Order: sequence, then structure tokens, then C-alpha cells
Amino acid sequence: MLKSVLFITSILTGANMAAAETTERPTRIEIETYIDLPYAAESIWQVLVDLATCPEWNPYHVRVEGVAERGARLEVEVHKPNGHRLVIHPRVIVAEPDRSLVWGGGVPGIFHGVHRFDLEPLSENCTRLHHTEVFAGLFVGYAELGSIEAGYAAMNAALADRLASVSRALDEAC
Repeated sequence: MLKSVLFITSILTGANMAAAETTERPTRIEIETYIDLPYAAESIWQVLVDLATCPEWNPYHVRVEGVAERGARLEVEVHKPNGHRLVIHPRVIVAEPDRSLVWGGGVPGIFHGVHRFDLEPLSENCTRLHHTEVFAGLFVGYAELGSIEAGYAAMNAALADRLASVSRALDEAC
């Protein structure tokens, strides 16, 4: 019964996978972080999509099972800085090599999240990682989302450390 109600609600609200990225409403929260990394986008991409190694370096997404391919279902174990832990099952929406990895899930119109890793080349060997998430839906205000930005900042710093351990950084700063 609940699934039917949620399905009908999503149809009536006109929500879809992209709504969280493009629609401004009182029921929307966007978390945006970025970090400039002295690496080519392809080096960063290789670390981001090597999901099996997340437990070795990622303090936020401590376990990610699945493949970084469009349409694939993932199992992601999240450890928030406030001590809360959860497991989510998003679907990969975009997997554009050296450019963008996007996953999302939930019930559009009720509670839905879209998590993005977008790589913006700043120079040949310097890339800005835009690490964002948009939550949207009627129940966004009831979700515990306060520690996510700190978690993303920690993940960004850990990514920089991981890149330093597996790649050769250039002497130039971004």
C-alpha cells in the first residue's frame, strides 16, 4: 500500500531523477563543496571509480559496492562525522569518464538525493572537483543532513591524500 501511495505521489508532483538538480523549492537542500587538486582529471577519475578501494581511504563513503557504470545499483555505507551510519542503495545516473560520476536514489517528490562528483579541468595538470549533493522532496526538512558538508570536506581531503599516495603530483599549485 505504501509503495502505491509513494508512486502516485511522485507522478502527481511531476518529479523525476533530474528534478533535484534543477528545481528550486522550499523542500530542497543543496550541499556544495569543491577542492582544487594538482592532478589531471583522468588520475582523479581513476581513484573515484575504483570503488573497491574506498575502505582504504574514504572516511565518509567507507564502503561502496558495485560498478561505476550508468544504470548500476550501488550499495554505499556512509559514516557521518556526527557518528550516524547508514547504508543506501543509489543508482548510477551518469558515469562520464574523466568528467562526471553521479548517483542518486530515493522516492522523487517524497525524499530523493543526487550525489555528484564533477571534474573541471583548470589546466593540464590541475582539476577542480565539485563534490555536491541535492536533496529534494516533502520530507527533506525531517532528514538529518547537518553533518554532511563536514563529511564531504573530509572526503575531499582524503581524496587529495589518496592521490598523493598513488600518483605523482606536479610541483605547480592549482
